[in-house]
Amino acid sequence: MPNYLITIIGATAIGKTALSIKLAQHFNTEIISSDSRQFYKEMTIGTAVPTSKELTDAPHHFIQNRSIFDAYSVGQFEKDALKKLNNLFLKNNSVIMVGGSGLYTNAVINGLDYFPEVKPEIRENLNSQLKNKGIESLQNKLKELDIESYNSVEIENPHRLIRALEICIGTGKTYSAYKNKPKAIRNFTPIKIGLTADRELMYNRINKRVDIMLEEGLLEEAKKLHEHKNLNALQTVGYRELFEYLEGNCTLEFAIEEIKKNTRRFAKRQVTWNKKDTAIHWFNFETPTLEIINKIETFI
Repeated sequence: MPNYLITIIGATAIGKTALSIKLAQHFNTEIISSDSRQFYKEMTIGTAVPTSKELTDAPHHFIQNRSIFDAYSVGQFEKDALKKLNNLFLKNNSVIMVGGSGLYTNAVINGLDYFPEVKPEIRENLNSQLKNKGIESLQNKLKELDIESYNSVEIENPHRLIRALEICIGTGKTYSAYKNKPKAIRNFTPIKIGLTADRELMYNRINKRVDIMLEEGLLEEAKKLHEHKNLNALQTVGYRELFEYLEGNCTLEFAIEEIKKNTRRFAKRQVTWNKKDTAIHWFNFETPTLEIINKIETFI
């Protein structure tokens, strides 16, 4: 029988986790998480890890299976996810994948893009610029050199931002130009289901989620992680802003508003990036699950 990877796509806080569990229960299968921040066991509240009940409602993989002290790349995740999928397809010809990290999701479905080596001093210079002039100067530089990547890369993430810039500067070509390569051969057919909502409603959901995270103890979680703030895993919206507060650089109220603003910006970029994928079948986030299931079953 052919294998199918049913992938749930959409902006942060749109309801992907809830839908993935309902689909996993219907198809009697398991869930692969492609959320690059939910891998880390020390980051629970700020990454909106599924609740204990959600984790028991359907089997999940790649949730809090690493430590922030472990080096873990998208290439390693691609290999691990494909190996896990091969095992899962022995039991069921359909598997669910869900997560807000487009790079990691795309790596599983299409394979990684090839990028040439660039001189290490380019990255050193960019890191120096980040330290001395701030992240906005790098964001503006990427906007100038590669507007397509500016609209798709997580520009609030210094690591991703510098990676795109060093390719632009080191090769003289855009970072996005290297991403247009033939798809990798896979032993499954992807079925992409997208969730959408009006922008104002989506932003309200984001604001509410941030408030809930704070009620659940996000600030206390950030305090525990503060001493490790320079780790790549912690270059993440929600933690970075609270680290600024903990260092006395802003008020707590300002930090909270920055979390909401930066999360909304991230969601906007997710929407922009996902709109380019014509293979996604879009549904309003309030669409009855049965309607989505019926659509999926037309492909299986």
